[in-house]
Order: sequence, then C-alpha cells, then structure tokens
Amino acid sequence: MSIRFYGFWRSLAAYRVRVALKLKGLTYEEIPVNLLAGHQHDPAYLAINPQGAVPALIVPGVSQPLSQSMAILDYLELVYPTPALMPTAPEQRARVLSLAHVCASDGHPLVVPRVRNYLQNTLHLDEGTRNAWLQHWTLQALQTYERMLSQSPQAGRYSHGDHVTVADICLASQVTGASLFGCQLDSVPKVMAIYQELLKLDAFAKSAPQLQADAPAPSKN
Repeated sequence: MSIRFYGFWRSLAAYRVRVALKLKGLTYEEIPVNLLAGHQHDPAYLAINPQGAVPALIVPGVSQPLSQSMAILDYLELVYPTPALMPTAPEQRARVLSLAHVCASDGHPLVVPRVRNYLQNTLHLDEGTRNAWLQHWTLQALQTYERMLSQSPQAGRYSHGDHVTVADICLASQVTGASLFGCQLDSVPKVMAIYQELLKLDAFAKSAPQLQADAPAPSKN
C-alpha cells in the first residue's frame, strides 16, 4: 500500500507536500479533494482531516492521518532523511525555518479559500477589492523574503546555499500563488531568480497546479 495524499490542484499547501514527496522519491497516490465544490466538508473527509482542509497524508503503518503541510514536511524529513531538506546546524536550521514561515505561516494563511469565501460571502467585498487583498498579502510576504535574502550571505543558488531546503519549497508555493493571483513580481528579483532555478528540477516543475490531474482543462479561446 502506497502513501495516500489528499490534495487539490491549486492548493498551495498541497503543492508544498507534493514537491517534498517528489524530492524524497516517494511513491504516492494523490486523491483530489475539490475545495471549490466544498468536498473538504464531507463527513468522510472530515474523518481524515477534522480541519476540513488539504493536505492530508495517510502513511502505511502510521495510526492517524497527518495534516498541516509544515507538520507533514517535518515528518517526511525525519522519516525519509535523504535527500536532506533541512540543515543540521541549529543556526542554519533556524534561518531556513524563518524563511519558510514567512510564506507558509505569514503570507499564505491570509489567502486560503476560507478567507476568500469570508471576504466574498460575509463581508460582501467585490471581486476587485478581494483580488487586491490577495495580491497585497501575497506580495508582502515575497518582499519580506527578498529583504531577508539581501541581508544574508547564506543565500546562494537557492534560499540557503546551493542545496534545496524546506524554505525553497515554501517560496515556490508562494510564487505559485502570486502567479495565480496576478501579482506583479518585478520588486523581488532575488526571489524570482531562485524560483527559476527551482523550476529546473522535476519535483517543482511537475508539481505545478495546472499540470495536476484534477486541474481544469485549459481554455481553447
């Protein structure tokens, strides 16, 4: 029995786990949970992830499903340590986690579907105002990341030297979201240079939202 991974094609948190699974070379079955159709609230799925969100991971031999992308990344790093996605030195590990959480904990939570639905359905914001919110918070996280890269000699080909880390996974998810939300990214050249390097790796390129099996077919117009 392989790992079962519950995701959604455009979920940025699911993207992070998808990339990590590929980098670790793990075999998995991805099971789509259509967030736009509300399938995350189905009782059968809530029995897997009580939060009603993606991702969730069911690992053979593990008693309970795993949830929350950062917790899943930590689990994968501990159980499948090769290739390593975290430095071992405490100071370097702290730097990588600091970068990662700028995206995963500060930027991303402000643009998830439940927030977008609240802005639209409860606060009754028009589409333009809602999109401005998404672009603002997404870009602000990337601009913070850009400043952190500029102020550290440890940045290299990737966010932390020349080896891919959890920080890069989170950065790529944030840039992916920025593209989905129509952000202008001229103000973050260091971020975009790293992102372009990451796209040369199959784990990142093949995890792109539009390439997933549950993504809508491209418009022919």
